[in-house]
Amino acid sequence: MAQTLVEKIAQKFAVGLTPDHEVQSGDYVMIQPAYVMTHDNTGAVIPKFKSIGATKLANPRQVVHTLDHNVQDKSEKNLEKYKNIEEFSKQMGADFYPAGRGIGHQIMCEEGYAFPGSMAVASDSHSNMYGGLGCLGTPIVRTDAAAIWATGKTWWKVPPIAKVELLGILKKGVTGKDVIISLCGYFNKDEVLNHAIEFVGEGVRHLSIEERLTISNMTTEWGALVGLFPIDEKTIDWLKARDHHIKKRGLEGVPSDKDGNGKHPRINEERIAELEKSIPRANIDAFYSKEIKIDLSTIEPYVSGPNSVKVMNSVSELKKKNLKINKAYLVSCVNSRLGDIKEAAEIVKGKKVADGVEFYIAAASNEVQKESELAGYWQNLTDAGARPLPPGCGPCIGLGAGLLEDGEVGISATNRNFKGRMGSPNAQAYLASPAVVAASAVAGKIHFNWENGNQKIQAEININKKTAAKKSSLKVLSDFPSIIEGDLLFCPQDNLNTDGIYPGKYTYQDDITKEKQAEVAMENYDPEFTKMANEGNVVASGFNFGTGSSREQAATALLYKGIKCVVAGSFSETYARNAINNGFLVIQCADLIHDLKETYGTKSLTVQTNKKIKIDFENSSIGFDNKKYSIDPVGEAAQELIIAGGLENWVKNNL
Repeated sequence: MAQTLVEKIAQKFAVGLTPDHEVQSGDYVMIQPAYVMTHDNTGAVIPKFKSIGATKLANPRQVVHTLDHNVQDKSEKNLEKYKNIEEFSKQMGADFYPAGRGIGHQIMCEEGYAFPGSMAVASDSHSNMYGGLGCLGTPIVRTDAAAIWATGKTWWKVPPIAKVELLGILKKGVTGKDVIISLCGYFNKDEVLNHAIEFVGEGVRHLSIEERLTISNMTTEWGALVGLFPIDEKTIDWLKARDHHIKKRGLEGVPSDKDGNGKHPRINEERIAELEKSIPRANIDAFYSKEIKIDLSTIEPYVSGPNSVKVMNSVSELKKKNLKINKAYLVSCVNSRLGDIKEAAEIVKGKKVADGVEFYIAAASNEVQKESELAGYWQNLTDAGARPLPPGCGPCIGLGAGLLEDGEVGISATNRNFKGRMGSPNAQAYLASPAVVAASAVAGKIHFNWENGNQKIQAEININKKTAAKKSSLKVLSDFPSIIEGDLLFCPQDNLNTDGIYPGKYTYQDDITKEKQAEVAMENYDPEFTKMANEGNVVASGFNFGTGSSREQAATALLYKGIKCVVAGSFSETYARNAINNGFLVIQCADLIHDLKETYGTKSLTVQTNKKIKIDFENSSIGFDNKKYSIDPVGEAAQELIIAGGLENWVKNNL
């Protein structure tokens, strides 16, 4: 069967498959990623790891710890936290990178953990970035990280996969950041929400690796779970250049050089040669649920915002509005590499940051900063009045110096401009390329010299429907029900958020009982729900069910209410992950939801259909109202978790 690049890499890192199982989108698989990275949140993963009874890492060489988020905080409390993480990491034999080394995602790339054709995960949403190197990077939650530490494995449902074809070549002055801003702003109706994206097309070969990393990083803001570029000549050349640089630099600071043989454990001539012999590529006839095309030559410098990546304007248009700024930022994992710093430095060279503007800079790693200093770029920026911050995160996530204050306007080369993320919720945050940020810092307003006039983006999207293939019977484990049957309750609302499912006022009541959780389930959505719902019911709901915060109780409240499972048009990925991790089954079936809306309408918050739904796991189908619907197979990986009562129990059983 034809496979996409995502499916091929997932196949390689899936474990426990039957010999004839070819991984496809929609499959639940148990994965054993090459690496798992946690950063400052390592401190929150440690107690999870210990609570499941684990005492050692299943594979110390698989685990990477980086301290990067709150590096500016020199308080006794934070220094103690960092010290405890370092002691745990070294005691366990993991690879550890201290505060000041750089942002974890950059380290993952510089040190070869994100190796082309492999799979690496991190408990951080921007692990999509590894896709710029042809590495399948995807985010996990903290419970998953603890599971991988303890067993080497966790589960993954292979997402629907979209193909984005990049046509043409970028004009001079347009960057990879403008490409992803364009995609987020042009296709701004959740077209790729919870998808894996594969970038293809002639335009790819004209993008540098740094530009690919930027684009992959911000596929997160576009709503995707993966942003994967193909492995090509530029990828190989980048690896060879890294190998040369590492040899020149030496192995100082490489924590996993355990053999002491003087060879980098991940980026070396032998590994690169091995990759060149067998580069994984998507099959030409692989299926993609969506296909997007965009002509790079029609993109110009753009700005996201304010306070949303779904709002996009050309710099040409914003210049006319004379939008004054208070702060500018060249920081973060998305745009603080050497090329980004060079770009900004060339614009400010010989100039000064405008009066009343604070311009903050931080390299993605100490290596990037050193290279920038050797090339004179760092000096150009500081001579112009830029204020340096240590290599790491900071104002991008509302930590440390330089946060936006009430009424201020900021323009940033970071990846997120959510309201309040970079400081005050009463400030306005815009995103742009390093070049636009630097030009704006000097001008004192959003500005960039663009000589090519306004252009209209040429882009299109096509949605593909997969031809129903003949399904073989799914193996159902002995303790897993082959059929679930129950009365169907229909809650038709789309984007039913976690606060509606489980009110926030209960979230931090740690002593709340299971019975009380059940009693308040759906309280903010429909107070009548708990009166109508009975043990053994199945709930059906609209699209993007469980959006909003990551509270696990939005899944457990329904579980404790006795709901057998939720069937929805689609789910927030975080909600689906929390549900399965707590032993609560969720099933996606868009066709059923469309039919239910047509039959019962959308005016009533909760409809007691008085009809039974029958979910047949062996045949991967749903029966309702004399009609049959196809669903993705609930594979053995998911079945094991439901049987165990969730991921933590599964880990305990597998220690």
